[in-house]
Amino acid sequence: MDYDRLTYKINGCAMKVHNTLGAGFQEVIYQRCLAIEFDRNDLEYQREQEHIIYYEGVEVGTRRADFVVQNDIIVELKAVVELQDVHLAQVKNYVDAYNKPLGLLLNFGSKSLQFKKIFNSKNKK
Repeated sequence: MDYDRLTYKINGCAMKVHNTLGAGFQEVIYQRCLAIEFDRNDLEYQREQEHIIYYEGVEVGTRRADFVVQNDIIVELKAVVELQDVHLAQVKNYVDAYNKPLGLLLNFGSKSLQFKKIFNSKNKK
C-alpha cells in the first residue's frame, strides 16, 4: 500500500474540513465532518473502533481510536490550541496497541491545521 498517497488523501480531507469550519468547534464536530469527507473520497474507515488493551497478556481495558482508515492507519483528532507530547504519546500507543504501521494526529484547534505522522517501528507492513 502506498502510505504517502493515502496520508496525503487523508490530510486533504482534513484540510477541507478545517478550511470550511475553521478552529473553535468540539472534536466530535470535526470527526463527523471528516467522516463525510472520507465518504466523498472513497476512503474505507471504521469510526471509534474499540480495541482491547493487554498488560502482560491480561486484558486491562479498551480504547477507541477516532478512525482506522483502510484498516492500516490510525487517525486521531484533537481540537486544542496547541498539541502536547501527551497527544503524540496517545497516538503512538494506539499505533502499537492496534499493531498498525502508522498513525496521523490531526489538530483542528489551531489557526492552521496541524498534522503529525507517527510510525510503528515494530510493524513491517
